[in-house]
Amino acid sequence: MRGPAWPIGALLLGYPVWWALGFGGLSVIVLAAPMAVILWRRRPIRVPRGFGLWLLLLAGYAVSALMLADMPPDTYGGFNAGRVIGYLMRFALYVALLIMVLYLGNLTERELPQLRLVRMLGVLFVTTVVGGLLGVFFPRLEFTSPVERVLPGWISDNAFVQNLIHPTAAQTQKVLGYASPRPEAPFEWANAWGSNVSVLLIWFVVGWWVYGGGGRKAAAIALTAVAAIPIVYSLNRGLWIGLGLAGLYLIVRVGGRTRLALCATAVAATLAFALSPLASLVGQRLDNPHSNDIRAFTVSATIAAAAHSPIIGYGNTRNAMGNHRTITTGKTEWCGGCGHPPLGSDGQLWLLIITQGFVGAALYVAFFLGAIRRHWPDRSPIGLAGVLVMILVLLYMFVYDGLVTPLSLYLISFALLWRNARESS
Repeated sequence: MRGPAWPIGALLLGYPVWWALGFGGLSVIVLAAPMAVILWRRRPIRVPRGFGLWLLLLAGYAVSALMLADMPPDTYGGFNAGRVIGYLMRFALYVALLIMVLYLGNLTERELPQLRLVRMLGVLFVTTVVGGLLGVFFPRLEFTSPVERVLPGWISDNAFVQNLIHPTAAQTQKVLGYASPRPEAPFEWANAWGSNVSVLLIWFVVGWWVYGGGGRKAAAIALTAVAAIPIVYSLNRGLWIGLGLAGLYLIVRVGGRTRLALCATAVAATLAFALSPLASLVGQRLDNPHSNDIRAFTVSATIAAAAHSPIIGYGNTRNAMGNHRTITTGKTEWCGGCGHPPLGSDGQLWLLIITQGFVGAALYVAFFLGAIRRHWPDRSPIGLAGVLVMILVLLYMFVYDGLVTPLSLYLISFALLWRNARESS
């Protein structure tokens, strides 16, 4: 892309390259630098309504650094470089995302048409489906990225950093009682893939079906059908619930022939799925809710720890003592990834509670609730899709971490709503 919109094109269209290089979700930090320079030259800068809430969230995270060395009861671990690195990376991501939203909102329709931005998200959906298929059919695919090669070991060996810079096709877990590969390419975690594919599917439908011609519509049908394969093999119940909620939302909010067409499509898709081999895999996943007890333990431990610093949190996650079964957990020869679960690892809401206290979590919720309230009357395709994403943000915060890539897509969707309201006013 040419003109001032090039950083957005580089982020969304060039994402597979960023992933292969080892930047992945960190690419928004790299591209925030030219965005900030261009924004500075275009002063005065317009800001969206609700922007103050995000600034307060960012300010609160800066203050939470004061608690990095503190330890709440029933947690363990010393103050070390890993804790500081995790904090600084999250802080840099929050700042970069703020710059990205302002950048998108200050581009004119001529510089970056809404439909072009929507279709770029659609291209990233295609990339995500391809990555999901890689995870299903080539789950062992992984490689050392250039970024990983040049970073010193004391940084690259950090678990949080490793997930961001080491490209893998799938995350293997014993979800069904045996090793099950869950697609994650080209993102950092299997849950990030689940969150992202649902958000990108929404914009793919808008750009390729709602505003598409005959060829785009046919491609949309075919690609959506193919996407069902990695969506099912992801074993991601949060994703499945999110897609169900999206269908219900659309049926309620649209009317006339569109509603009838949606209902008919939903019935046909359900029948086709029920008759496919994928249905049995969903049944197995629902019969093996092994993660429920783990999530219940970490959530309760997170709330208990945060109660000792409810205003500013602890700046970063902490490790809980024990798990839902015993206090003597740790790595073994057969389970190198086992250990004490980090608090805040089961959803953005819980991450905010431990890192920024209950105040930070409330600011996050208020930001997205405010977006839903302001843009609910917008019944254009972009308005309906954007509000749906904001609703999914509030659903997913209970089960998915927003950082790194999911929050980028959430805020691009927010920027689309802001731009849409500005153009219609």
